[in-house]
Amino acid sequence: MLAAIFLFSTMDATAKALMDRYAPMQVVWARYAGMMTVVAVILAPRLGPLLRTRHLGLQLLRSAFLFAATLSFFTAISTMDIAAATAVMQVHPVILTLGAALLLREPLGPRRIFGILAALSGALIVIRPGADLFSWTALLPLLGGAFYASYALTTRFLGRDEPILTSFLYTAIIGTLVASVLTVPVWQTPSVGDAAIFLGLGAVGALGQFLLIRSLTMAEAGAVAPFGYAGVVFASLWGFLAFDEVPDRWTFLGALVIVGAGLYVWHRETRARAAAATA
Repeated sequence: MLAAIFLFSTMDATAKALMDRYAPMQVVWARYAGMMTVVAVILAPRLGPLLRTRHLGLQLLRSAFLFAATLSFFTAISTMDIAAATAVMQVHPVILTLGAALLLREPLGPRRIFGILAALSGALIVIRPGADLFSWTALLPLLGGAFYASYALTTRFLGRDEPILTSFLYTAIIGTLVASVLTVPVWQTPSVGDAAIFLGLGAVGALGQFLLIRSLTMAEAGAVAPFGYAGVVFASLWGFLAFDEVPDRWTFLGALVIVGAGLYVWHRETRARAAAATA
């Protein structure tokens, strides 16, 4: 899980660097096209069976949610510090808790409500509406977190009936097709060096996704999920090394609130599952 999160943060930092020269949509296209190339090579012998799905509509919706989350986040980091955007994006676990309560009828007690409100408060501390440096772009990682939580919810539905690799393959295919159409108006032919970076961007993202899936097959999701918050640390490191960004005190405080709220909700859910198992 830690390796996966590190690779995702590396992908994000590479995307931010590329957006100095290319539109965010073209970088999103590079992320998906590179991923599709790698996935097609690795899964080539199994493409036929893996493409069979009984929930095509849900696969399309799930892929659309992840695409929207990626576009929102990449657009955000084109103008925001990568650490701040990553911190705000980390509200998705608590938004997922809210969504699970509303759509999956999972219990939503006062402690979970407190965790959700705390995480959203932390996000507002980071983006600081009303501050001199605030722009509406700062809300994009919060929107991305909502899209990512929706993606996770649909993944839960599909996980009951579909192989993980089927969902993974559809994510790559749909994302590549949609991005290929939307990137036409902003297309710039990359240099040979940038084309290699484009391919590497997708390869790093694909490897991170495979490691994420592997971690979830080796351990329960609740056991590895808290390590996802290491993304804030990795993003801060990349921001400092690659972009000379130093998080200010408000970003640091907001990140602590968001991570603390997420860990609190995770702790409560772990205790609830343990109590249900022994009941």
